[in-house]
Amino acid sequence: MRASRRLLWKLSVIVFLAVYSQPSFSEVENCPADAGSSDTGNRREAAELKPPDLRADGVDTDPTPKGPEMNWPGKWELFLKNSGVSAMHAILMPKINKVQFYDATIWRISKIKLPPGVPCHVYDTKTNAIDCWAHSVLIDIETGNIRPLALSTDTWCSSGGLTINGTLVSTGGFQGGGNTARYLSTCENCGWVEYPTALAARRWYSTQATLPDGSFIVVGGRDALNYEYIYQEGVDNKKLYDSQLLRETDDPAENNLYPFVWLNTDGNLFMFANNRSILLNPKTNRVIREFPQLPGGARNYPGSASSALLPIRLDVQNPAVIPADVLICGGARQDAFYRAETKKIYEPALKDCQRISLNSKNPVWVTEAMPMPRVMSDAVLLPNGEVIIINGVRRGTSGWGNGRDPLFSPIMYAPDKPLGQRFKELAPSPIARVYHSIALALPDGKVLVGGSNTNDGYKYDVMFPTEVRLQKYSPPYLDPALANLRPTIVNTATPKQIRYGERFNIRIHLNQKDVTKENVKVTMLAPPFTTHAVSMNMRLLILGIFDIKKEVRDLHQIHAIAPPSGEVAPPGYYLLFVVYNGVPSVGEWIQIV
Repeated sequence: MRASRRLLWKLSVIVFLAVYSQPSFSEVENCPADAGSSDTGNRREAAELKPPDLRADGVDTDPTPKGPEMNWPGKWELFLKNSGVSAMHAILMPKINKVQFYDATIWRISKIKLPPGVPCHVYDTKTNAIDCWAHSVLIDIETGNIRPLALSTDTWCSSGGLTINGTLVSTGGFQGGGNTARYLSTCENCGWVEYPTALAARRWYSTQATLPDGSFIVVGGRDALNYEYIYQEGVDNKKLYDSQLLRETDDPAENNLYPFVWLNTDGNLFMFANNRSILLNPKTNRVIREFPQLPGGARNYPGSASSALLPIRLDVQNPAVIPADVLICGGARQDAFYRAETKKIYEPALKDCQRISLNSKNPVWVTEAMPMPRVMSDAVLLPNGEVIIINGVRRGTSGWGNGRDPLFSPIMYAPDKPLGQRFKELAPSPIARVYHSIALALPDGKVLVGGSNTNDGYKYDVMFPTEVRLQKYSPPYLDPALANLRPTIVNTATPKQIRYGERFNIRIHLNQKDVTKENVKVTMLAPPFTTHAVSMNMRLLILGIFDIKKEVRDLHQIHAIAPPSGEVAPPGYYLLFVVYNGVPSVGEWIQIV
């Protein structure tokens, strides 16, 4: 997608140099009416760094002794030759272990037709023009079976998240889809239910975030410098809240689209747009903190850095303020979109990775460098607490045809290693994944990778053809040599629901002698809604463990404690993992109620 033409004509270098002072923010309530596989890769670790400003960001804070260094670079496999729909948006659906993909209905074409008995969509009532292609599919992550679904409103560049009961709520999109909220439940034959007037503002390139009570906020979007809250299904929202952050970070290239929004452990929202950020209280709609400006370039769409809320470490007894760190890696210079779109000059992406502790008394951005510059990459939290940064390009920005030099090699980021030792380059993929690609973690610990369509429609005789192949990537912890270290959760002896602060037991099979609190982690991963290099609501919790007792043979009982509140972990479905010396089990669905 291109940025609005009206903005492009206003562009000047003077504007870019002048707009980045650091005003004080306040929020005012406003109520207007690839085939093949690869085992090899560069195994070097590399980092360029500045001296750390925070001790917490420069030392190893993980008390768990590390297992053997995992030098296996990972492995790629082709999962599906044709996903039916190019994966512009993706989310793993709870309980049913199926991934929902959808792209844009406006193209009126995909690679799979609607099934018999499902009526074609009439998109022009004057001419009775119909669209019989599916633009949404559910794909079984084990078998690859595809179930096409019908969509009426346009989901192009939309946002989404999961309710407490696992229903997908999709918001916004293009033209008539901009004010829409869509609901897809997990029942066997469920289809989309669409409410075209649910939102008070049109939301295109907006971000949806889950709040402590499981409800949603939707932030920003093109020509929507505000935010709103989603009411229960079927009820239209009429109330908007003006955002001075979005107004003051808007620039001629619209570098504040798809803002990063992370729920902090205190229940407030970290909002990052372009190069500045705040902490917003969603109960009062007041800004309670401003963070230092992040220099170097633009980080949001179309600059498209990757971001993650790093794993939240809990204990049996937690402090009043639980630490929370945000990571932002890569991006583009402020005028990179303009230069790519109008001059066909594809500037190198940013190489830096920036990290900040949200609840520090004096938060600052701590800088280190990735092995290579990256833009449009996906940051994926893995069940063992590491972060894989995958997909993207070295030069240019998001937008049709605005990226060059695909990045085939993902990199691993280890948050708990000392500054300067956190990055490792992994095995390269045989398939370029550029604009409109996705990546997400699966219950078996692999990473599902799909999409890549930098074209207006489905096109194949171009530099980067529309991509419908799906891959799975096995991270280093799935090295076959480590298979004996992998725990197995006993499904029948582990709860399916837990309550806040509840003590509960997890039974595992693991044929190792030293299964102790010192080398075991229990983690819970919230499945994100992923699109345009943004993984909304991605969250990993490392739970407190009371003790671990050996029962008989290779059976062990882990006595853990659930997260303390919705501020730390919003209610809903998570994947529960047991990690031994860095090697995770297969995840089991568990619900916080």
